[in-house]
Amino acid sequence: MSEMDVAADFGANIERFTGFAGDYDRFRPAPETKLADLLLQIAGNPSPFLIVDLGSGTGLATRFWGRYGKAVIGIEPNDEMRKLAEAQAGNNVYYRAGFAHATGLSNDCADMVTCNQALHWMEPESTFKEVHRLLKKGGLFAACDYDWPPVTGDWQVDEMYKHCMELGRRLEQEQGHADRLVRYSKDGHLGRMEASSLFAHTREIAIDQIDEGNAERLVGLLLSQGHTQTLLKHGASEQDLEIDQLRRLADERLGPEMQRWYWTLRIRVGIK
Repeated sequence: MSEMDVAADFGANIERFTGFAGDYDRFRPAPETKLADLLLQIAGNPSPFLIVDLGSGTGLATRFWGRYGKAVIGIEPNDEMRKLAEAQAGNNVYYRAGFAHATGLSNDCADMVTCNQALHWMEPESTFKEVHRLLKKGGLFAACDYDWPPVTGDWQVDEMYKHCMELGRRLEQEQGHADRLVRYSKDGHLGRMEASSLFAHTREIAIDQIDEGNAERLVGLLLSQGHTQTLLKHGASEQDLEIDQLRRLADERLGPEMQRWYWTLRIRVGIK
C-alpha cells in the first residue's frame, strides 16, 4: 500500500482513537505476569532480544513487555497516543510511527511480535505478512483481546454496562459513523491466521486476569471505548448514551472502594 492508500484506508480508525488518550491509558487494562509466563514458555525464549508491539496505543502492553525483552518497539500511527506512550517509556522501550502492515523495521529482527486489543483494526493479510517478515524462524506472534466488560462481581452493573455498550454501537452504526472504519471480527482472528499459511502452529488460548476497579473506573472504561467517544464528538450527550444511568448505578452498587474484577483474555498464538 502507498502512503496515500494508508491514509485513505485507516484515517477513520486513527480519528476514532484521537482525543482521549489520557482516559484510555488510565482506565484500560494492562497485561499481567501470567501472560508473559505463558507466552515466553510457548516461545521457548525466556529473554527475548526484541519484542515488537503492533498498534501500541498509549503503551499499556509495550511498557509491560519492557520488563521481559532486552528491547521493545511499539508501532503506533496515532500521534496523540504515541506521544503519551513516549512520555512514559522506559530505557529499553521505543516507539515509532507506523502501521501493522508497514512497520519500517528490518527482516527477521524480532523474537516476538505482539498485538494487544488492536488486531481487529488491522488488515489481516498484509499484517500477517509483515509479522512473518519481522519474526525470526521459530518466533512467536500473539494477538490478545479482552472480553468486555470485566466481571465486576455485581451482575446488575455488568448488565447496565453491556446495555450502554450495545446502545452506543447501534447508534454509531445508525448515524453512519462506522461507515469508513476498517474493522474485522475478533472471532475470525484464528481462522484468518490459519488461512494465511504463514504460521507453523496456531492456537487460541483463554486465561483469566485479575484486576480491580470501582465505580469511577467502570464509567471510565466506557468513556475509553471508541464508539462512545465518536458519538460524544458528534454531539451526543451522556444522557443520550445512558452513561448517566450507568454512573448512578455504579456509584450505588460499587462505590469508590476498589474491588476485585476479572477479565477473560483471549490469545491467538502463531509460531513462524
